[in-house]
Amino acid sequence: MNDSNKSSKARNGAGKDNFRKPKPDAARLLVFELLAEVNQNGAYANILLPQLLGSSDLEVRDKAFVTELSYGTLRMLGKYDYAIQAHIDRPFSEIEPRIIDLLRMGAHQIFHMRTPVHAAVGATVEVARKVVGESKASYVNALLRALTRDLDIFEKLEADKSVDPLFKMSILYSHPEWIIQSYFDSLKDWGSVVELLEFNNLAPAPHLVAWRGKSTREQLLETGGEILEYSRYGIISTTQPNDYPEIRGRSAGVQDFGSQLVSEIFYDTHEPERAQSWLDLCAGPGGKAAWLFNSLATDDSLSTFQANEPSEHRAELVARVIPRQNISTFDGRNSEDFGQTYNRILIDAPCTGLGALRRRPEARWRKSSADLKNLVVLQRELIDSGHALLDQDGILAYSTCSPHLAETFSQVLDTLHRHKDLELMDISKIHDLPAGAINKNGTLQLWSHLHNSDAMFLALFRKKTSSVK
Repeated sequence: MNDSNKSSKARNGAGKDNFRKPKPDAARLLVFELLAEVNQNGAYANILLPQLLGSSDLEVRDKAFVTELSYGTLRMLGKYDYAIQAHIDRPFSEIEPRIIDLLRMGAHQIFHMRTPVHAAVGATVEVARKVVGESKASYVNALLRALTRDLDIFEKLEADKSVDPLFKMSILYSHPEWIIQSYFDSLKDWGSVVELLEFNNLAPAPHLVAWRGKSTREQLLETGGEILEYSRYGIISTTQPNDYPEIRGRSAGVQDFGSQLVSEIFYDTHEPERAQSWLDLCAGPGGKAAWLFNSLATDDSLSTFQANEPSEHRAELVARVIPRQNISTFDGRNSEDFGQTYNRILIDAPCTGLGALRRRPEARWRKSSADLKNLVVLQRELIDSGHALLDQDGILAYSTCSPHLAETFSQVLDTLHRHKDLELMDISKIHDLPAGAINKNGTLQLWSHLHNSDAMFLALFRKKTSSVK
């Protein structure tokens, strides 16, 4: 072989190698990393994404793209899985999870973003070439191209009158059927249910809250945002939370309006003329505990505050926002471990989280109706423990970020039936509330589509001075 031929072969070979080298863009590669951690390893998107973005070199515009693509893909996962299953040649369970996540992120770009179809396919395939190899990337390419030839798949489903309406709704709005049914059980109107489902699929602006004695709402507004109506210390952020010095310095928190309102209402039962003992029975990750602790520290040097969190990991999160000496790690169901009683007890109970689906995009896929049964029992046990720990004339607050009747109205009725010395308080007499937020029995029920908040529930019980047995 002469030198000319060798040179030509070398150039062609180099060109071939260069052509085959994957060139994924950093933004989509980060989205894939997030999806894999959330869907395969159980990570929480709202915790992991800020960490990934914070350690990246992405521009602001690319960070916004990552947020939209990752959160959108997770919210609409059920919808895209329906489309994917319509075009695969094997059972869904037999496809490698990494390929499924690649197809999902490609589908979101194809069906719900402004990305041109050819760019959505090509860019996603480049990520596939990097993370699963050439052969599997070809499979991803073929399936994504099949989706681009079936862009009206959801319109066809919506028009098909032979399909069960609840199943159809679960696909089109990407919610499990049991969650949709639970919303209807509470709202009693399918039009309102659809409004709620649509709202759950929108990206919410972060809500921030100033912690009294450490920061002010005015300081937060200097960075950007607008006043959050019906919140005394909150704002709606117009930029990333970490852009606020108060958030970075842990003198303010990222907290949904619903949780802020629960904290404010409970704190409004404060009686500053006498020392009181306060307990947050299920404090992790610490948002309400921080609000209450700092408010008490500002107004009342005599009262005490204790945050209890049995999970060591979540207790460490609480310790980032209130002093470690104010934190205990007892099992909240065992009242005898605390060694004292309290005047004010908050039970922000573990629940299905059906009221916070817009802020926790993967949550709708992680809970089932079977989980509900165990959670209801746990909530009842925590209420029983709180009742045992509550002083006479004390107030117990029961809160969930769920509107499910089994976790709200049913728990209230059960509590009043089993504990005759408790009486339900009318929250509307304690705090100004947005329209439609108060139930006939005086409890609070927020709705995301009505109040731009998590669908928080709150009931306040007072322990009668003369117990009725």
